[in-house]
Amino acid sequence: MNKIYLDNQATTQIDPAVLDAMMPYLTHKFGNAASRSHAFGWEAEEAVDISREQVAKLIGATPQEIIFTSGATESINLALKGSAQSESTHKHIITFKTEHKAVLDICEFLENSGCDITYLSVNSDGRIDLEKLKSAIREDTFLISVLHANNEIGVIQPIEEIGEVCKTNNLIFHVDAAQSAGKIPLDVEKMNIHLLSLSAHKIYGPKGCGALYVRRKNPRIELEAIIHGGGHEKGFRSGTLAVHNIVGLGIACEISQQLVDEESKRISSLRDKLLNGLQSEIPNLIINGSMQYRLAGNLNVCFPSAKSDSIMMSMRDIALSSGSACTSASIQPSHVLKALGLTKEQSHASIRFGIGRFNTETEIEYTIEKVIKTVNRIRKVAV
Repeated sequence: MNKIYLDNQATTQIDPAVLDAMMPYLTHKFGNAASRSHAFGWEAEEAVDISREQVAKLIGATPQEIIFTSGATESINLALKGSAQSESTHKHIITFKTEHKAVLDICEFLENSGCDITYLSVNSDGRIDLEKLKSAIREDTFLISVLHANNEIGVIQPIEEIGEVCKTNNLIFHVDAAQSAGKIPLDVEKMNIHLLSLSAHKIYGPKGCGALYVRRKNPRIELEAIIHGGGHEKGFRSGTLAVHNIVGLGIACEISQQLVDEESKRISSLRDKLLNGLQSEIPNLIINGSMQYRLAGNLNVCFPSAKSDSIMMSMRDIALSSGSACTSASIQPSHVLKALGLTKEQSHASIRFGIGRFNTETEIEYTIEKVIKTVNRIRKVAV
């Protein structure tokens, strides 16, 4: 068995069709999309326009509402910092303790810049309590930021219901859709989303490219740019566009939209096979987060009395993680698992399995066998 990749929440393998679409823009179609005086520039601009349409279609937006960025982290920076800088009177933001570090770190920055941030707890299954959210809204609240599907535990939040809360209270609603876009249905109009961030490399596209949806009407969202110089992307994000990456993002969105139902069923089946196989021999494992509201490709489980680092080090041929790639070097327990109520020991015994488009049933069967043997061996040594 070759190496098995089961860390698809951290990043995904680029789809061959995406790479094929990108290659011409790395070779003979090398024009600058901002060059309006010759065919090379027109060709690049047309490719960007097509990609803008493909991204917009995935989330139910219009192409004019899509701003290309270097990835979800930059998109979140622009969404949160840009809206905070545009807001002159209201300075209160509500978010959650299980958010991605990109949101939490930006909120910490905004706190030091004069904003007041409320970090709400979640239920033990990782889901948001809507009544707590409503109770946290104040007169000076202007924005709520929510991670649609958690990157560590895969738990999906009730975005449409939260959107309704924002609409009722006239609040800006930002959704971090880095994990959910292309994997579950998204409709920014139906869900009353005003700002939405996503990333190409989470949906089998290239690293270094993402997008921010910025609503243009009902209401029109105003943002202050955080990168200046040239006025690209309607003034929101200056800098020469990485046309090859943008083409890759567009095709990745198009493919994901075409495959979303079929892929979800297949990956769910692989995840259930993995879970059932592990539970058959390790009955005391603990599932972290809701199984009812969960991304198809995510399984996060705790193996009591077996440290996750020891398990992973013993299975060098299987790529797994104990949490977010952004915090994989940290010795601190996961802030997400801590928010669910797990002890430090339970957090350090938890592993995230990330199943994706290119995983096979044979790989899952091998993983089941290898994990069972490894966990049982580690537990015997620990006794």
